[in-house]
Amino acid sequence: MTRNTLKGLLLASSILGTAGIAHAADVTLTIESWRNDDLPIWQEKIIPAFEAKNPGIKVVFSPTAPTEYNAALNAKLDAGSAGDLITCRPFDVSLELYNKGHLSDLTKLAGMENFSDVAKSAWTTDDGSATFCVPMASVIHGFIYNKDAFDQLGIAVPATEAEFFAALDKIKADGNYIPMAMGTKDLWEAATMGYQNIGPNYWKGEEGRLALIKGEQKLTDPQWVEPFKTLAKWKDYLGDGFEAQTYPDSQNLFTLGRAAIYPAGSWEIGLFNTQAQFKMGAFPPPVKTAGDTCYISDHNDIGIGLNAKSANADAAKAFLSFVASPEFADIYANSLPGFFSLNSTAVKMTDPLAQEFVSWREKCKPTIRSTYQILARGTPSLENETWTESANVINGTDTPEVAAEKLQKGLDSWYKPAK
Repeated sequence: MTRNTLKGLLLASSILGTAGIAHAADVTLTIESWRNDDLPIWQEKIIPAFEAKNPGIKVVFSPTAPTEYNAALNAKLDAGSAGDLITCRPFDVSLELYNKGHLSDLTKLAGMENFSDVAKSAWTTDDGSATFCVPMASVIHGFIYNKDAFDQLGIAVPATEAEFFAALDKIKADGNYIPMAMGTKDLWEAATMGYQNIGPNYWKGEEGRLALIKGEQKLTDPQWVEPFKTLAKWKDYLGDGFEAQTYPDSQNLFTLGRAAIYPAGSWEIGLFNTQAQFKMGAFPPPVKTAGDTCYISDHNDIGIGLNAKSANADAAKAFLSFVASPEFADIYANSLPGFFSLNSTAVKMTDPLAQEFVSWREKCKPTIRSTYQILARGTPSLENETWTESANVINGTDTPEVAAEKLQKGLDSWYKPAK
């Protein structure tokens, strides 16, 4: 063999080897999601940040319309054509995917140590043995208020229930604003922005929620009835015709400046920032007595998991560890004000209203909506029944005691706490 021939063979071998390495490292990950509104954020901010540190791994965000996502995802998973990364809805929908073998166990994923048990609760098995999605964001409940209205009427931000109702009385007496924008027509609004918003201060957040699941507390106990009693008082402050008022009606009443207070989920922040022509502030659910421990509904909303049949599991895990990082938390939370990182590393929010909401984590104990984990699986669903009874209590068609009895009876009909 001549020297030139040997050089040629070595060069060819080198080229082939290099090409093989490049080909092996060139992986494209696809993310399934229902959050089609977030496409620009993923394409312009999140994916470039990951790809800059992970050459050879490309990421494509491929969303489906929110109402079609569950059905489309299930069809793709069954057919073996789903993407590598699966955006996870909270609780039972994703748990079912894990139980069917569609999602991988991520308990030992690097970065998972950055999340508390409450943060992981929406994507953890009932026995706590496995977590199958990386928590991405939560929404926080409280009250958004019209700062201009409060200033005009000389109202201070209420910290206690007595101060809250005194503020509502003052707004009502003035007559220029509806005290509070909320309707009962859509049912869920009364429960989500009403009962689940103020309730944790009564049942002491996770303490009460977990005791309910264990059967150690009942919905007829005082700490579960009292939020209904407070809710019943809201009727006088919701404005004429609130029984026929839809959720979009409530949003419009507030952003048009016709109502002074809006019982809220933090997801409203982005929309309200674009529509309200007045200064806004926010306050957490008022406590019963000054000095009481405050609790907030800091409800897990969105996570991301690994398709168990992904051919690119190692690359996908690298991306999931990035999602579990403080860097991702900062990008995501500040790109979507009102969707808060669940990472234990605090994120400084650039949006002042979002920063106000997230600051409550420093002084209040977080919990999730009491009906979401385990208790909404049977028929009747405690979640759906709580919608109805919250509306009935505000409308005055059921007393708080009757509402609580109905909820407990419905739950008892199918739910037997594990011993």
